[in-house]
Order: sequence, then structure tokens, then C-alpha cells
Amino acid sequence: MLEVQNLTKIYQMGRISIRALSDVSYTVQEGTMVCVTGRSGSGKSTMLRQLGLLDYPSRGRIFFNGIEATRLSVNARAKLRLNYLGYVFQEYALLQELTALENVFLPGMMLDKNQDNYKKRAAELLELVGLSERRRHHPKELSGGEQQRVAIARALINNPRILFADEPCANLDTVSSKLIMETLVRLNHEMKLTIIFVSHEPNDKKYATHNLTLSDGRLISESNASENPIL
Repeated sequence: MLEVQNLTKIYQMGRISIRALSDVSYTVQEGTMVCVTGRSGSGKSTMLRQLGLLDYPSRGRIFFNGIEATRLSVNARAKLRLNYLGYVFQEYALLQELTALENVFLPGMMLDKNQDNYKKRAAELLELVGLSERRRHHPKELSGGEQQRVAIARALINNPRILFADEPCANLDTVSSKLIMETLVRLNHEMKLTIIFVSHEPNDKKYATHNLTLSDGRLISESNASENPIL
């Protein structure tokens, strides 16, 4: 589904060049759940931004189902993101004036399709993440874990092929973190959704089917975990 070839990202800070990624290459199979770990500053979030087409690499190529995304125009990249990719970040980025239901279906309206269909889809997704009874609540009325589950539902509104999650539990307590990770595992297992998530917690490897470890911008290890991770 996704192939990365010699991915390199260099940031220019005045006269100083900072190499955040260096010649990273690997392949992600459809339906897998990949955990990317490494110390702070190892390049985890930088890599996720490249894979999610939120930034351009300095060198290297990224393929989605054989299509070289690094050669696409700005509009074509935006269309690919909207139709095939979903994103969950550390910050929930919910609109405070909207209800949970409205936050979830809002991105779907960007495809200019029937609003009622997206409202129905949003309600189904909130039920999927266990928040059906909270659909009319505003973010300030929800816990951090509940807000992150709303964010996950929102990321699924356009039926993405790949879900990217950048340290989705960074701002959550232990109980909420476990619930979020188990939710992602269930989505991977039941929906066959390909998930690539970044974590600074080595223990989160147990939730993945595959693990990648970065150090100083380089991929230093790849390993396969259980085909049936913790459910």
C-alpha cells in the first residue's frame, strides 16, 4: 500500500542544516498497524508528516498503491489526502463551538456531498468509538480521552485507506491512553484499516503488527509483532 524510498528531510536554519531524516526506506502492507518509536528528536513526527503528505521531503520518493505522491501537484496531493488519508494528532483540534457530532461530520462536507449522509455516518462513527450518548456534547464537556476519540471518528469520516496518528496518547492519562490504543487496534482488526502511529512509549509496540525504530533520523530496526495484537 505504501512504499518509501530513501526518504530524507533537511531543515535549513539560517546557515545551519539539520538532517531530520536520512535515507529511510521501507514498505507498509495494507491492513497492518505500524508503530514508529524512538527517542525525542529521532525524526518520528517528521516522518509521519512526510508520509501524510503534510510536508515535502528534501529527497526520496513516497508511493501510494504505485502512485508516486512526491511527484503530484499541490491540488492532486490535497485530493489524495482528503480521499485516502486520515489524521489524528496530539492536540485534539476540535472546534469548541461545535458538538461532537458536528466536529466529526464537518470534514466530510469538503467533498461537497449530501450533508444528511455525513451526519448519519458521523453518528455511526461516534457509536463505533463508544461515544454515541455524547454526540450532542461540546468539547469542553468531554474528557481528554473522549475528545481524542471524537478526533479519531472525525479522521474516519471520509473512509480513509490509511490513518496516521502522531502520539495520540501524549496528553492522556494511563487509563485513557489504554482505551485510545485499544480503539485503534479494534479499527485495524475490524475495519482492516491500515494505521501508522508514532509513540514515545516503547510499551506501545505491543499494540502493533509491525514496529519501526528511528534514531537520529535513521531507521535502525524493523520487526514484526503478533498478527493478532492486544484486543
